[in-house]
Amino acid sequence: MTSAALLFDLDGTLTDPRVGIVASIRHALERLGQPSPPDDVLASFIGPPLRGSFAGLLGSADPALIEEAIRLYRERYVPVGLLENQVYDGIPELLAAAGRRARLFVATSKPAVYAEQIVRHFGLDTHFERVYGAELGGRFEHKPDLLEHLLAAEQIAPGGALMIGDRAADIVAARANGLRSVGVLWGYGSERELRDAGADTICATPAELGMLLGSLI
Repeated sequence: MTSAALLFDLDGTLTDPRVGIVASIRHALERLGQPSPPDDVLASFIGPPLRGSFAGLLGSADPALIEEAIRLYRERYVPVGLLENQVYDGIPELLAAAGRRARLFVATSKPAVYAEQIVRHFGLDTHFERVYGAELGGRFEHKPDLLEHLLAAEQIAPGGALMIGDRAADIVAARANGLRSVGVLWGYGSERELRDAGADTICATPAELGMLLGSLI
């Protein structure tokens, strides 16, 4: 298969955002007077849209409460947590090699305004044509919708694209749009999660992913 476009998830795939996201979720829960689970439990919410995560953490579907949790999360995340983050070893080299043979895009459920800052701060922006993410109000946070939008905007045929991510949502979104997918194991999803979601291939390291992409594009 030749992939004309590679779509990369951000959190857990290109960068490790654990410190900033976990601390910002904890900040929101504490400000709301809610109990806060251990860090490892909070880290399990990295990847999926925050609205769904807070619904689960708060045990509530109340839109007003969830939006207040989002506001409090951003109260800490925007000025501090956003850059409590680091690029995974091997990612810059992987992107440099892949970018010589394919079009590269970021496709994340994180708000695009934040994703763009992260990608730019860590110098990854030179590898990507564009960063696609959710709007602050929630539009495109459902990843199948985001990928549909990206493919249409960039005029990419589903058969000419590959989605790369660490969580089931990445794989499910790819399948919903007719894309092949690669699940990566250095992020926050387990091999079982990715296989159950239907990942076409699993890679354990950026080096392994690089070799795979070298054979595909």
